[in-house]
Amino acid sequence: MEQKIHQGRNVKRFREMLNIKQEALAYDLGEDWSQKKISLLEQKDVIEENLLKQISAILKIPIEAFQNFNEEQAINIISNTFDNGAFLNTGYSPTFNTNPIDKIIQLHEEKIALYERMLKEKDEMMLRLEKLIK
Repeated sequence: MEQKIHQGRNVKRFREMLNIKQEALAYDLGEDWSQKKISLLEQKDVIEENLLKQISAILKIPIEAFQNFNEEQAINIISNTFDNGAFLNTGYSPTFNTNPIDKIIQLHEEKIALYERMLKEKDEMMLRLEKLIK
């Protein structure tokens, strides 16, 4: 039982992967296109080859991707290639070299240094003002 490739769904899938909105694709296709027209296009089983070439150029994806990608086949390949836990990377625990308490102490010390500089500047300003008054 051979399943037909839904080109419109593939256009939608790749457009969404690239985080491109329907309005943006419509704009790039020209004045005759609108968001609604893109929505209808994405519902079509087969898309005209010249239009598919335009979309391919805009999204920078080979035309064959729209014509040949089958989600079920991809899922079968993934599920048959990786055994349970392959993505979980069990046994791996990252180590972080920053201690939050050390970071808080560092920020506190920077804050104290800033206050000391501000006090020193205030004292200098007071001396200058006193000189101006006398």
